[in-house]
Amino acid sequence: MSSDGVLGLFAGGICGGGILLLVAAMAGWITKNDSRAPVFSQVQLSRLGQQITVAVLAAIVALVITGWVVAGIAAALLGFFWRSLLGGARQARVEMQRLEELASWTESLRDTIAGAVGLEQAIPASINATGPALRRHVILLVDRLRTREPLPDALMKFAADLGDPSADLIIAALILNARLRGPGLRDVLTSLSLAAREELDMRGRIEASRRSTRRSVQIIIGVTVLVVVGFTVLSPSYVKPYGTAGGQLMLIVIFALFGAGLLWLRSLAQYEVPERFLTGKSVLAPGREPGVEREPAS
Repeated sequence: MSSDGVLGLFAGGICGGGILLLVAAMAGWITKNDSRAPVFSQVQLSRLGQQITVAVLAAIVALVITGWVVAGIAAALLGFFWRSLLGGARQARVEMQRLEELASWTESLRDTIAGAVGLEQAIPASINATGPALRRHVILLVDRLRTREPLPDALMKFAADLGDPSADLIIAALILNARLRGPGLRDVLTSLSLAAREELDMRGRIEASRRSTRRSVQIIIGVTVLVVVGFTVLSPSYVKPYGTAGGQLMLIVIFALFGAGLLWLRSLAQYEVPERFLTGKSVLAPGREPGVEREPAS
């Protein structure tokens, strides 16, 4: 089989695989435990479709410019994982904004409770003090309370909706107060809001220091792509040996080392978030299921 046939077969395989994955992503994957629940959300499916599209286009462009199968595979991988390698700044900003809104919401709860108001009344009153990243979750919490769902169960679902370790600390204090009805909730919320503010300040300093690392990754990838494209277009005889079988094997080694270096640089720019501890039914009273009231003893 000629080299043009191999390239055509490879390009067709990439396009066919991309279309297959796109159709599967639009249809949604189903879990074994619940046939009605898709594994990915609509936002994740849309992002996956974008990644597949970028990967296919990058592979086709690389094959047209260089004619190297290995370059096409490398371009497809780079296009698919582009957001993971070069992203992170937007996600960090979203997490910091949510943490700031969480601290403001905690302070609003503290000030409302200070007026001799119960926690069930303070939570609906705090909706106006929530930001856009937290508002829909708080509204959902209030809706659950209005449907007569027990406060500890509604707070547990609220923690699951947020999925934030920092929020678990605050929500755990609210759950304990809802169960025990003890004093001192205002002081606890004050301490937790101060801790959230300190964490926000710390993460801001870390994000500022790691911004340069992300910039370095972007510069390295950009310069490498420009050099490869420039030599291929302007001096094809210089890179002609890479078109042979031995040259393709050497490109595999080069691209593997290049990818390992990018992953290492990316790991330096990531922020390790602690694991959540407010999971399952650990905070519920023994012998009780969520949303089910215990029968009074006879």
